[in-house]
Amino acid sequence: MQREDYERLRWRCIRRGLLEVDIALTRFLDGHFNALNEEQQRAFVELADMEDHDLWHLISGQADSADPRLAPIVAMLRKS
Repeated sequence: MQREDYERLRWRCIRRGLLEVDIALTRFLDGHFNALNEEQQRAFVELADMEDHDLWHLISGQADSADPRLAPIVAMLRKS
């Protein structure tokens, strides 16, 4: 991922409506994103595009991802 794209993604992660989602995404982005492969990075970007409440339900364990591409990233987010 280009540095410019990363910075745009970071901005999207920081400027969320729910502080909990903001913190979870930003911590994960800063600590783990660069270690992900391309497919995992795309899955993270897709999660970052979700509505805050839907994403928070996934991260907090109140819901599970039906999409097998997103489930591993959701599991990582829950642990971080």
